[in-house]
Amino acid sequence: MDPNLQHALRKLRLSGLASSLDLRLREARGNNLDHLEFLELLLQDELNVRRQRMIERRTKAADFREKRTLDSFDFGFNSSIDRRQIHDLAAGGFLERAEDVLLIGPPGVGKSHIAQAIGHELIKAGKVVLYRSIFDILADLREDGLDQKHERTMKRYLKCDLLIIDDMGVKQLPPKSGEYLFEIVMRRYELRSTLMTSNRPLEEWGKLIGDVPAATAILDRFLHHANIIKIKGKSYRMKDAVLATRD
Repeated sequence: MDPNLQHALRKLRLSGLASSLDLRLREARGNNLDHLEFLELLLQDELNVRRQRMIERRTKAADFREKRTLDSFDFGFNSSIDRRQIHDLAAGGFLERAEDVLLIGPPGVGKSHIAQAIGHELIKAGKVVLYRSIFDILADLREDGLDQKHERTMKRYLKCDLLIIDDMGVKQLPPKSGEYLFEIVMRRYELRSTLMTSNRPLEEWGKLIGDVPAATAILDRFLHHANIIKIKGKSYRMKDAVLATRD
């Protein structure tokens, strides 16, 4: 490639186009492509590179606990999970309607896997996703004593297209948890979607949070436009433990 052309492409930040130009030139000569066909291929190369970088950047920013995908989820192990319903959520229609999602069921049935896999699919569709354990959120908000810092922290939870709050019900939440969670749910209500996972029934949330009025207010808003998915069955982790023992 001509050095001046390469420099110009780099300066214009067209690295995808620059990396594929020589290949596309040979392809154009070999297949007698016209100018528009050649240009279309180059631009598509650039778009593909930019999309992949966007996915990598947003996946890192989402702060997933693990890399989970729908392809790696064993739907056959648990017949209570509706594969079509999960894939419909991963298509992202609920985001456009600002609906929420609750995955509820005992430990080990795949709630966190599904939540993160849905988040990953939505990132590939161009959405901004943030994954946090409820304990991460509470730690963040407890540490920001100043009003300005609180608002900066809260902004992180409000601006994403999908906020995933994992691990509700793992253990009793600390004091003021209800206030923090209510603020997030209230300020996202009918504006942005929130997905929560819980291994405790809804009637126990008052005890879990330690604040029955706050729990009632949280559920009133969160469940108003929520897709509730109840998962039953055995633990995937116990299945893996049994297989490991047999091996």
